[in-house]
Order: sequence, then C-alpha cells, then structure tokens
Amino acid sequence: MHHPPPRRRRRATSTALALIIATAAALSAPALLTSPAHAADRGTGFGTWAPLSSTGWHGSMAVGDVHTYCIHPGLPVATGPTTDHGIQTETTGLSPQQLVSINHLVTTYGQTDDPVQAASVGWAVKAIVDRDTTLHSWGYEGDSLRAAIDHIMRRASPENSAAIQDRAEQYLAEAATIRVPRVGGTLTLTTDTDDPTRGTVTANVDPDATGGLHLDGAVFADTGAADRSGVVAGTAYPILASPPAGTDGRPYAVRARGAFTVRAAAVRLFTTPGQQESAGPAEPHRFDLTAEDATPRPVRFSPRIRTLAHLDDGRFVDEVTFSPGEGLWPRHADGSLVSLRARADIYRTGAFPAEAAEIPAGLTPVAHLELTTDPAIGPGTYTTVTTDPLPGPGVYTAVWRIERTDQDPATVAHLPTRYSWIERFATPAQTEQLVTPPPPSSPTPAPTPTATLAPPPAPAPPSAAALASTGVPGGGMPAAGGLAASAIAAGIVLAVVARRRAAATS
Repeated sequence: MHHPPPRRRRRATSTALALIIATAAALSAPALLTSPAHAADRGTGFGTWAPLSSTGWHGSMAVGDVHTYCIHPGLPVATGPTTDHGIQTETTGLSPQQLVSINHLVTTYGQTDDPVQAASVGWAVKAIVDRDTTLHSWGYEGDSLRAAIDHIMRRASPENSAAIQDRAEQYLAEAATIRVPRVGGTLTLTTDTDDPTRGTVTANVDPDATGGLHLDGAVFADTGAADRSGVVAGTAYPILASPPAGTDGRPYAVRARGAFTVRAAAVRLFTTPGQQESAGPAEPHRFDLTAEDATPRPVRFSPRIRTLAHLDDGRFVDEVTFSPGEGLWPRHADGSLVSLRARADIYRTGAFPAEAAEIPAGLTPVAHLELTTDPAIGPGTYTTVTTDPLPGPGVYTAVWRIERTDQDPATVAHLPTRYSWIERFATPAQTEQLVTPPPPSSPTPAPTPTATLAPPPAPAPPSAAALASTGVPGGGMPAAGGLAASAIAAGIVLAVVARRRAAATS
C-alpha cells in the first residue's frame, strides 16, 4: 500500500507567510510533516540489495541514521527516493496492536549493526503485518515460519538460518505480549482524615508507563523530597504536607504534577513510490498530568498556654496567655481564627506542695476554670475567675490542660493526632495561699464612773431667835442626838450582860 506525500500549497504570497504557515503546521500537526526524499541505503542484513532478486533483501534499510523495516511483504525493496512522513498512528491499514508490536521490535532490536538480529527483526515485522504473504512470498507452501525462513535463508546465508529462525520466533512471541498502551490518565491526591498533613499521591496511568512526579506543598514521606522518578502506576506514595511559606494560617492545597511516557502505538513511516513502505522507531508518547487537593488542608498547630494566678475576695483569678507552638495560629477559610478551649482544675493542700510533672495521687479538684479563645482575637491573654468563693483556707494551685478530644469538630482537624498539653502541678505562678482572717476585735468598754458624795453643807449659824427658844445652838442638836443614841445602845448591852449572869447563878 502506497501513501504519496501530501501536496504542498502553491499559493503562498510571500516567504514570510509561508514560514508562518509552516511553523503553525509544525506546532499543530507535526506527524503530518514530511522530509525531503532521499534514497534509502543498504542497511544491515543478508541477501541482494536490489528492488527485485532471487534471494531478496532480509534486514534493514538505512534512511539517514534510521534503520527501517519493510511492512509490505512481496513488494520490491525500497532502494529509490524515500520520503519520511514522521510519526504515524494510522497508516497502511495496521491496527494499534500491530503498530505497537512493530514499534517495539524496530525500536528495541532493529537499530543494530548485527545482520542476524536485523534479519530476524525483518522477518518478525513482516509476519506481524501479513503472516500468510510472508510465508509464501518465496515459493514456500507450508504454514511454518521457521520453514519459510529456512526456505530462503539457505540461499541468502545458510550458516545463519537457524539463528534467524530462533530469534524471529522469539521476537514474535515477545511482540505479542506488548499491549496497546493507554495514553493519559489521572493523578489522585488523598488526605488522611485524622491527620491532614499526611496523605498519598497515586498515578493512575498505563502499567507500562514510566515517569515521575513533582509535589507543591508536600514532600514524599520516605525521602523528604518533592520529586520522585520511576513512579509505578497504581502505587499510592505517602506524602507529608506543610503550609506554604508566608501563609496567614488559612487552609492550603497540595498540588501534584506528573510527566509520563508510554510506548507509542505508532511507527515512523517511510514511503518509496512503487516500492516498499517501511517502519522506523516512533518515540514514546509523552503526556502530562496534574492534580490538586479536592478540599484544602487545615493548618495544624500545637498550642501552649502561660498562666499567672492570684486571689481576689476569696476567688481564684487566672490570667491565661495562649500562643501557638509553631508561631502560626490557624484560620478557617473565611479568615476567622480557630477557637481553642482550655480547662483547669484547682486543687487545695494544707501546705505549699512541691512542683511536679503530675498531680499527686489522692487530690481531687475543689473548683474549675474554663476559657475559649475569641475567633476575632485568637492568641493572647484572657482572664477568668472561679464562679464561687474558694471553700476555705489552704494553698490552691491550678493545673491547665488542652486536649484534642475536648475541642469542637471545626478545631479538631487543626490539632495533631492525640494532642494533649497539661501544665505542671504547683508551678509558682499557679499557686496561691488563702489564710484565715483574724477574728474581729471587741471594743474595750469605758469604765463606769463612781458617784462621789459631796459633804453636807455646813449648817448655818443659829439665829438669835433659835437660841432664845432652845438654849442650844442650832448647830449642836445633831451632836446631842448622836450622844443619846450611844447611851441607849450602851444601856441595852449592860442589860443583856446582867441577864446572862443571873441565869448562870441560878
């Protein structure tokens, strides 16, 4: 079957226009371009280098530095001017399976200076195209490829006939295993549901495709590199993602690019008017693939808190400063800062306890504190106070904690798996003493004043009238009354004594 070269346009109005058309054609349809015709030269093989001969030519034809092989058994050897039509995927009525098999043989084994190998490729290629014609072109009437090869090679190179038969059968068997490749494919990125910094990338391409991958926003977990060669189709490669430099904490996406090649179901076609069409090697088909996370990955962080406590009116007051361990507080897609919840338990002891990494056994909380950061503020210092007064005197210490399991679902994804941060027990900044206030002092009563009797006023001197009526001065009457009373008392005493004596003598 013969395909003449395409006609050239003759209506170009200028050299510049012709150059533009040629360039555009080269970019849009390079397979349709043809090279100027050159006479094919004798390649590598056995037999007679002539269009027609009693032994024929069994091997390659050289067109420039390319070894080509006949794909039309029975036609004259292409010794005349030969035109290179470039890579063709549909030519001479060959199926994709035939094309990929021929391309494999002429690429893998056909570019050789070994005449036995070249002759073996020639026989295998013709058998792939048209087995029946290949067997019977030289008068052989049976159905054995080995016998058909020996029928003619006994004349062309009898000493190499057996080796050519062996290799031709080997090449045919190998070519039959070459599958028509799938051109193109997809890349798949996955995100670990429990840890968005982890995931996989998979190249869903033809099993025979070869190529590599490049990651943006992630590295391969086993190498720490963003590039990987020798990618195997269908293999899920673990990756480690990280937010880009300069991010403000919003979710980010990992991107993957892949460059792959597959064996082409095509040949490089050469034609010679009135003679053979021949096939040279077609370069592998190259294609690129890209992928991006379907859902952006949340930025992860390891929050910390710093605390400073004091007592106020019998209540525990704590100033809690939140900060990200990595220096970046994550945001949601809308730009709001991720909210974080922290809780504290307050313990009471009779004396100042020693600082420790863990809470001593036997202690139970007597009060609790809780804080949630403001999505408009994020990290910073927040103040909280116990709702009720502390239960009594003692030494109080608060222990703060941040736990992944204690967060809202929107926050959980931003924390490492099983994340838990717990403050040390009895740090100086978190320990305060509440003392018993002294009893109120009772006021000392003022002494009761003692009444003082004033001496009676001196009697006024008696008047002349009084003296005249009594003959006693007015001032002597009280004294006379006192003497009278004494005399009466003394008389009573004497009478009592006398009565007792009389009773004693009788």
